[in-house]
Parts: sequence; structure tokens; C-alpha cells
Amino acid sequence: MQNDSLKSYLHFHVIVFIWGFTAVLGALISIGATALVWYRMLIASLVIFVYIKIKGISLKAKGKTLLGLAGVGVLIALHWLTFFGAVKIANVSITLAMMSTGAFFTSILEPIFYKRKIIWYELVFGLLVIGGLYLIFEVETRYTEGIIVALISALLAALFTLFNGKYAKKHDSVMISFYELLTGALFITVFLAVTSRFDASFFQVQQTDWIYLIILATVCTAYAFIASVKVMKHLTPYTIMLTTNMEPVYGIILAFLILGDAEQMNTGFYFGAILILLTVILNGILKNARRRKAARVLNTIKTN
Repeated sequence: MQNDSLKSYLHFHVIVFIWGFTAVLGALISIGATALVWYRMLIASLVIFVYIKIKGISLKAKGKTLLGLAGVGVLIALHWLTFFGAVKIANVSITLAMMSTGAFFTSILEPIFYKRKIIWYELVFGLLVIGGLYLIFEVETRYTEGIIVALISALLAALFTLFNGKYAKKHDSVMISFYELLTGALFITVFLAVTSRFDASFFQVQQTDWIYLIILATVCTAYAFIASVKVMKHLTPYTIMLTTNMEPVYGIILAFLILGDAEQMNTGFYFGAILILLTVILNGILKNARRRKAARVLNTIKTN
């Protein structure tokens, strides 16, 4: 069992590393953000559909559930549109640093979704995150538009994560992913059809872009999702949270190594990014300690 946990832990680091590479691929792909997300969601949903058929996973779901998953699929599509839009407008480092605020948005929205009181340290951490954002805004004014778009993406990520948290308790995660990716692709298809963007040029994709798109849709989306579901069975939520927070670190390092000078930021940016990241990690540590304390109290009550 301990060996399984170690393998899962190392495997999950590889998955998070792959997630960090996603933004770099977005920068390398020359097509626009809308076309990029459409291809990604369509190819990934087809790959997962093949996986479902091989594994014999049921796709049955009630109409209300399907409608809810479709809504989340639209949120995911909007999240990825703004995510890759931010990469195109600004760069990978800015986008990933802003994505670190997703945990902050979640801590604000979680009390509303689950009807609980706001914890005092969440407000303190919120102020620290704002301080980190202020440092980045101060030194990287040329990327203001990209920063704003990336923050919107982080907020959308927090929203669909909270919704998925409720669905994941009742339904198979692979089935959820399939419907969400498919409906996200359909949502963008309708948008492109209404705005008359499905012209010949839309389907004229360079060979290198096809290679990057296939890697993005298969390895970074379909595989990473299915693998993450499997390894999470052997890991604690605390370990998952801490490891996931390495995504912007891996991504920023990869961006600097692959994209070079385009990713070089001012010193203030790194101070701001580190402040945001440390705040998110500390928030997770305190939340984990709070959960353990609550579990001990509950066990004591049951014993007595």
C-alpha cells in the first residue's frame, strides 16, 4: 500500500508537470485561442469516448444531470478560452501566476456554495493575494490586459471546480469529463457558426500546430485527466493540493527554458508570484490541519 502511494505521488508530479506544459503549448501553437480550444476539446472528447468504450464505462445519466454537466462544459470552455487568450495577449509566466489565484477565488466562493462561514484566515490570505497581484500589476503594466483576462480565467476555473466537486461525489469522473468536454466543444461550434467563423482558413492548420494540438488534447488533457483520477485514489487531498500548486512553478520554468527571453520578467513579478503561491500553500496547510482537528473531535464523540 505504501509502495502504491509512493508510485502515485511520483506519477501525480509527472501529471502536474504535464499540466504546467499546457500553457507553453498554447504559446507554441500559432492558431487563435478559439480554434485552439475547439480542437482541444473535440479531440480530447473523442479520445475519452474511445477509452470509455474500451473500459465499458456507462454514459447513462439523468436529463437534469446532463444539463448541469453541459453548463459546466460551457464554463470549462470559457475558462480555456480566457486561459489561452491570456497566453496570447501576455505570456505563459503572467498567465500561470494569475492562475495561482484560483485557490483564493475558491476559498471565497466555497462558503457560498456549501453554506458555511468564512474562516478568518481566508480574509487575511485574500489580502496577501491582492498584495501579490499589486506587485505584479506595478511592474508589468504592459501586460495589464493579459493579467485581467487570466484572472477571469482563474475565477472560471474556481467555479467549474466547485460545480464538479458536487458532481464527482455522485457520478463517474470519466463520464463527467466526456460530457463536459463534448458540450464545451459544441458550445464553441455554435459560437463559431453564428459568427460565421467556420471558413476555409479555420481548418488550415500548419503541420507543427497539428502535432502540438494532438499532444495538448491527448497527453495534456485526456491522459492527464484519466491518470489523475486513478492516482488520486492513493493520495490525500492535502498532498494533491500541495502538488497541484507546483503547476505554475513547472510551467514558468519550462516557459523560460523553451521560449527564452519572451518569458523574462521583472524582479517584482517573481516576488508577487511567490507571495501568491506561498499564500495558497499556507491556506492549504491550515485547511488540512482544521480538517484533521474536526476528524479527531468527531472520532472522540463517536468513541464516547
